Amino acid sequence: MDTSKPLSTTIAGQKLESCIFNASGPKCTTQEELDALGQSAAGAILSKSATLEYRAGNEKPRYYETEWGSINSMGLPNEGYEFYANYAAKAVTHNKPYIISVSGMSSEDNIHIVKELAGNENIAAIELNLSCPNLPGKPQTGYDFEQSRALLEKIFEVAGQPLGVKLPPYFDIPHFEMMAEVLNDFPISFATCINSIGNGLVIDTEEECVVIRPKHGFGGIGGDFIKPTALANVRKFYTLLKDDVDIIGVGGIKNGMDAFEHILCGAGAVQIGTQLMREGTDCFTRIASELQNIMRKKGYTSIDDFKGTLKNMDA
Repeated sequence: MDTSKPLSTTIAGQKLESCIFNASGPKCTTQEELDALGQSAAGAILSKSATLEYRAGNEKPRYYETEWGSINSMGLPNEGYEFYANYAAKAVTHNKPYIISVSGMSSEDNIHIVKELAGNENIAAIELNLSCPNLPGKPQTGYDFEQSRALLEKIFEVAGQPLGVKLPPYFDIPHFEMMAEVLNDFPISFATCINSIGNGLVIDTEEECVVIRPKHGFGGIGGDFIKPTALANVRKFYTLLKDDVDIIGVGGIKNGMDAFEHILCGAGAVQIGTQLMREGTDCFTRIASELQNIMRKKGYTSIDDFKGTLKNMDA
């Protein structure tokens, strides 16, 4: 490890100068937003979750911030996968890995998109989103273990780039184990833990009303509130998945100490979501500086010195 770059890491075989980059969702939809990520201190550029065609997304207001985080029901607004595929040629000028998030509206869409992206050498990796509903009347793909297995079997028949998965939050130990059993049967490169906690509700007590319009106010919860759940998922999948699977932590990271906790649990990189919405791309520089200060005080020269070293209490 290059100790002159203490935050460098490797994800899906790709070198990142910084282990900190954006989560798919906030500020990564348009060319302007992707360029801003490229020009920032983020270690990689991750696209908005791409569907087969352009989507305007749900009716506004669909995003709301609180003191402890955020709630959203965005409805996958994006430019369509061809836009993000075409941007790859521009992304290489930023000299950092470009990753496309894929979240088709059906299994068939996901397979088609991954197959179409396979020949694009400027795409470093694909993050397959298993944490959005894909089939009417079915749960999120990541909560349906048989459906997840069936989809991954088809996906790896056509995948060209290294491929990882973005997972929903799990809460029961058997569910961690069941998903890990599925994932360990495939050559996945990384697992991103976690997407937002689904179907929360935030109320404006002055107006006695929900704060977002779609789904009668129900939406995904992100930010500070979900950090303990995110840390648990990072830790559990770090211990359950094969050693060659990188873990990416996301959820409640707003400062260097939050990033330190995720890495201590086993994350080889971390993604920023709600805080990127609040602060913009300056957050990458600030969080990186704070994390390096923590490492310096503890005598760590690289993130590998403490990645996954979380201690249990003695009996």
